[in-house]
Amino acid sequence: MNAAHRQADNRKPTTLGTEQRIEQLRELRRQAEGGGSRRAVDRQREKGKLTARERIALLLDQGSFQEIDTFVRHQSRGFGLEDRRPHGDAVVTGYGTVNGRTVFVFAEDFTVFGGSLGKAVADKITKVMDMAMKVGAPVVGLKDSGGARIQEGVQSLDGYGRIFYRNVMASGVIPQVSVIMGPCAGGAVYSPAITDFVYQVGGTSHMFITGPDVIKAVTGEEVTFEDLGGANTHASTSGVTHFISESGADALDDVRYLLSFLPQNNMTPPPYFPPDDSPDRADDHLDSIIPDSPNQPYDMVDIIESVVDGGEFYQVHEHWARNIVVGLARLNGHSMGIVANQPSHLAGTLDIGASQKAARFVRMCDAFNIPIITFVDVPGFLPGVEQEHGGIIRHGAKLLYAYCEATVPRVTVITRKSYGGAYLVMNARGVGADLVYAWPSAEIAVMGAQGAVNIIHRKEIATAADPDARRADLVEEYEDRFANPYVASELGLVDSVIEPRETRVLLIKAFDMLRDKRDSLPPKKHGNIPL
Repeated sequence: MNAAHRQADNRKPTTLGTEQRIEQLRELRRQAEGGGSRRAVDRQREKGKLTARERIALLLDQGSFQEIDTFVRHQSRGFGLEDRRPHGDAVVTGYGTVNGRTVFVFAEDFTVFGGSLGKAVADKITKVMDMAMKVGAPVVGLKDSGGARIQEGVQSLDGYGRIFYRNVMASGVIPQVSVIMGPCAGGAVYSPAITDFVYQVGGTSHMFITGPDVIKAVTGEEVTFEDLGGANTHASTSGVTHFISESGADALDDVRYLLSFLPQNNMTPPPYFPPDDSPDRADDHLDSIIPDSPNQPYDMVDIIESVVDGGEFYQVHEHWARNIVVGLARLNGHSMGIVANQPSHLAGTLDIGASQKAARFVRMCDAFNIPIITFVDVPGFLPGVEQEHGGIIRHGAKLLYAYCEATVPRVTVITRKSYGGAYLVMNARGVGADLVYAWPSAEIAVMGAQGAVNIIHRKEIATAADPDARRADLVEEYEDRFANPYVASELGLVDSVIEPRETRVLLIKAFDMLRDKRDSLPPKKHGNIPL
């Protein structure tokens, strides 16, 4: 044996023992779980923002999070990246439970590379999305990112493309929720826009395609980050955001509540919760809620809260297109989607925004097996050149299309006005409603009495000795004949005229009967909704 061999034999073994390997694993985990630098974490907290792992811990049931791809690192070279390869990169991914049900999650980590998306980050996110599809469970994305990682060039753009593709493939299959908790700019905003629900945290989150500096350079317009892409802007003006939350912790608690209404996927029913509210509860308050004057407003939300379990109604898009109300509630323990005209805003007329808002909500409910209750008090579509030129015909057709293709149980309650084309668009018998109820105060006609009389009896009124008196007589005659639900009831277009106080009881019975409804659409690749 030569000297070199003897020296080698005298060396201590270099292979780590089991305990050392376990300690090495623990150290790597500690490094990964630490996120970015201490300075970056401190800056995050100074802005009132939680870290990625803190957000996941608040979203999921305690101790349920199982991380995936903890040690993934980017493989890029150059531009200073080769010396900065943190474990996990700029996103934390995995799964856990919310109220005992499996949920997949990815949380962008702004403390690492500003949360920017490179190939490794996109790989981690798409893996979690693929797993969610295989398992059939919701996926929640916690967004806090500076956008595409410039140093990785086209790979970053391709990463967004792969995410968008999965958003579309998962649409209508599993619930997808986006929570905007920091910046979200450029191509990154399209993924949230494709998902079913978007939350935005007030004060710390922004969404826009191009930022204030670019807008100023191109158009000369000056605008702040908040006015351009803040939570209030997108919740009330653009309609991109469904919910505003005051803080990150509130947003995550709100998401947990939202998921309690939704099924795991499109093949399962929504969760059932035994109700504390009696199915036989009648509400005398409803008998007097409709004003005597047909032009006097009232709050439709009062009716909804009087009917649903415990008065709990979770409004969706509460601040946008307020002339229509949509949201989630429970009826005798079962999830329900609610669509209702709002007489207290624009008299409950349908306009472009209201049509879009309701159509998307109806399609979401239909995709996820959530029955729909429609409360109707609509005088028609909002008139005006701006509405016509803006495409109210096309946008109104979206709501009509959404109702016509919906196969979930659908029940309509007409509380007061239901005029013209808006009568049909709001889930009438002719477009497939399973049951239609009407209160005694319902008015179902082509148009209001004044407009109808001016058209039908134009010549008679013009030649009358007292045109105003004759018009008044004809209006009264028209109202006696049409300002009630009984003509439609005689024709079978209204299934029953009911006392308002018994609305809850009859809706529960109706949906119990419809629980096993079987309906399907003709075989086709997909329809051609007028987008």
